Amino acid sequence: MKSRLNKKIPFVAITVLAATALTAQTFMHDEFGLKARAKNNDRSWLAGDHHVHSEWSVGWDYSTNPPTPIQAGDAIYPIVQNAEMAREYGLDWITSTDHGGPNHSKVNLEQAYPELLRSRDEVPEVLQFYGMEFDTPAADHSSLIIPKGENESEALYEIETQFNKQEPYPNDGSRDTESNMIAALNHMKEMDEVPLLFANHPSRSATGEGEWGQDTPQEFRNWNDTAPNVAVGMEGAPGHQAGAINRDGSLDPNGTRGSYDKSPTMGGYDQMTATLGGLWDSMLGEGRHWWITASSDSHVNWRDGGSDFWPGEYAKTYVKAEKEYDDIMEGLRNGNVFVTTGDLISELDVKVQAGGRSPLFARSNGNSASFGETLTLPGKKSDVNITIRLKDPDALNANGDNPAVKRVDLIMGAVTGEAADPANATNSTTKVVKRFTEDDWTLDGEYIEISYTLKDVDQDSYIRLRGTNTDELEPELDEPGEDPWSDLWFYSNPVFINTSK
Repeated sequence: MKSRLNKKIPFVAITVLAATALTAQTFMHDEFGLKARAKNNDRSWLAGDHHVHSEWSVGWDYSTNPPTPIQAGDAIYPIVQNAEMAREYGLDWITSTDHGGPNHSKVNLEQAYPELLRSRDEVPEVLQFYGMEFDTPAADHSSLIIPKGENESEALYEIETQFNKQEPYPNDGSRDTESNMIAALNHMKEMDEVPLLFANHPSRSATGEGEWGQDTPQEFRNWNDTAPNVAVGMEGAPGHQAGAINRDGSLDPNGTRGSYDKSPTMGGYDQMTATLGGLWDSMLGEGRHWWITASSDSHVNWRDGGSDFWPGEYAKTYVKAEKEYDDIMEGLRNGNVFVTTGDLISELDVKVQAGGRSPLFARSNGNSASFGETLTLPGKKSDVNITIRLKDPDALNANGDNPAVKRVDLIMGAVTGEAADPANATNSTTKVVKRFTEDDWTLDGEYIEISYTLKDVDQDSYIRLRGTNTDELEPELDEPGEDPWSDLWFYSNPVFINTSK
């Protein structure tokens, strides 16, 4: 097998020129209390996973009253083992997200949390957030991430006891309402330390393209409207991606990626993310700050007969941050994030700016914006300069492969304001502006460099990036038995562009 150490892989940089100086804004929803994130040159790309289960995602013995939790009845690994494997597969941070059930708040408080504290001591190289997979009222599951602090255990206990739909026993279903979810979000956004919430596997219960299940566009808009500093996004690449891999490494012809049995993933990504001009683009077209992530949803590894990869073994969520808890939380909250599968890339930087042409990543008189940020152009019409750096690491991934980026797509859509129909899941303006291949970039060691000019931008817009090791122009539906290692993609979060009108 050829080692990546002997391969010169590119550094990707895309440049879009804007004719005049601009003002950078970090958030478009300041009226909702969202705070700008200060520029910090000491930040680096930190890989993580916000959706990891331990043995405290329990089973239940319903022969007792109340039901008795069965340790390792669902997920099977100790919290420290998850952290050790996360370290082995190159993660800087993870979140422990055990899901609930009857009186599960006590399991989290009395069992899971003390083990998390021990795991932090034993594996200090990996920052370990406390949270849970929230049994979301009137919806599917969500990753709930609690800011690290002295009161983190009490904060989660408070949320789980009051709002988690599976917490009461007996459960009469009265908590399983959207009004309860809105109440939960109103509570969370007023907490001293504000948590984060990402919708997990949002289309896993969908029955077809745009035929939504437990999660709907209306709910996501309502959540984001209610608490834009809490409900900030969804899993773009869900977990359970090893569903087609047997214990011996062979492929199960009936296995599916993500446990998406009714409406398949597309290149390993949820249809809400992967459909060009689909649900995600419809929300970005409103100017919403709605970010995507990737996770393992680790319960039982494929080597032990499960359908999961270890944290970091396959999917990674990269956050541009200093390696400390608060900055990672704010990076996630502000969308300075990209996601990848199979270690296709390990860095992805973008600079969007107005001003004269300048050397790649050189200092400029104009301000600039990156993922999750917004630029305001100085006039009604401007050229826009976008610079992108992409690192395709010169190393083998966890499967022993050395995947290479074949193409990078620059995607653009118009921002036209609030959707008239909250159920809208399309944005007809979204398109691939340019598909870049090796003929369009220059190589510099492990990096690729690309330059491109968006001419005469005269409408509020957003751009985002996507790339793959495949020849597919658009990600195709994943067939049962597909090898996830052969079909790799990365996605960036958006950069918004405002025109002065």
